[in-house]
Amino acid sequence: MNRIIEKYLPRTDFTSYEDFMENYRVNVPEHFNFGYDVVDEWAAEEPDKLALKWCNDTFQIKKYTFGDAKRLSNRAANVFLKAGIKKGDVVMVILKQRPEVWWCITALCKIGAVCIPATFQLTKKDIVYRCNLASVKMIVAVDEDDVVRHIKSSENECKTLQTVALTGDRIENGWLSFRKEMDSASDELERLDNLSADPMLIYFSSGTSGMPKMVLHDHTLALGHIVTANYWQHVRNNAVHMTQTDSGWAKFAWGKIYGQWICGAAIGAYDTDGFSPSLMLKAIETIRPTTFCAPATIYRYLIKEDLSGTDFSFIKHASVAGEPLNPEVYYQIKQKTGLAIHEGFGQSEGSVLLANFGWDEVKPGSMG
Repeated sequence: MNRIIEKYLPRTDFTSYEDFMENYRVNVPEHFNFGYDVVDEWAAEEPDKLALKWCNDTFQIKKYTFGDAKRLSNRAANVFLKAGIKKGDVVMVILKQRPEVWWCITALCKIGAVCIPATFQLTKKDIVYRCNLASVKMIVAVDEDDVVRHIKSSENECKTLQTVALTGDRIENGWLSFRKEMDSASDELERLDNLSADPMLIYFSSGTSGMPKMVLHDHTLALGHIVTANYWQHVRNNAVHMTQTDSGWAKFAWGKIYGQWICGAAIGAYDTDGFSPSLMLKAIETIRPTTFCAPATIYRYLIKEDLSGTDFSFIKHASVAGEPLNPEVYYQIKQKTGLAIHEGFGQSEGSVLLANFGWDEVKPGSMG
């Protein structure tokens, strides 16, 4: 177990689910901040430790260390501060799986602003609704045509929106170039104080009826995902964990930042323009994660591919969440790859609630 986890867990090893349920506890500091107490802590302790292993559809790898994560999130924080974002202000990020999403989420955490991760699939109606309900002050987005078009058509109806910034090379009149602002920003950031109970993150959950509802998380969400990452996904210190999801969904918080970095794992990120089973296989082989998690739909597509020449021996643990996993899919993955898929269930409101944690044998079609 790594030293960072041991700061927050009085006990880390458990012999059974019953033992875990009875004795798992988290020590929550009064002023916990994921940006300073996890990202910057790793940077101070092991600056060259791998934090992010990223590729897109060209499959050229980019690697970032925790030293990079501290430096780039500090720069992003200074960009937000320069733009007038302060503690309690709300910023929406529509960044797919660009590396900037990690720097922005960490930066907003550091300065005490509230982040709304949003999917690139939002239309004008969705953007206006979210901006006005949450009093969004700034949007940072990818520079793709559809995203830019929907934000432009929304601007005049978003009552509190003051600033829009784009990542990438595109320049729009009146909008910031986030890349240029980052290039000129300082690497230094003085720690800004916060309480663990201060607001940190908002997800919009579709629920079962009506318009999407806001789900507000405070800074303790990151510590809650120790269960998700360490005890369900079985991520490993100094290994790569890959959860395939867009940054706009709560599954990103589950599998691509908080618990994984607390556990000392690097994030494996495949920033794709559109899902393709064959490209997904190539991305997995390129990133070579030790632990892997995906929605059941991805597994259903993967078993339709020719896996005869695919070596997944580098994956030591596989998990699934977001939708029920058909037993037939489980058996086919097990037969073709040798991997037993561990199912988990939760909601946007929290971390994993019910799961096949590994103390008991997986029963296909059931979980927990």
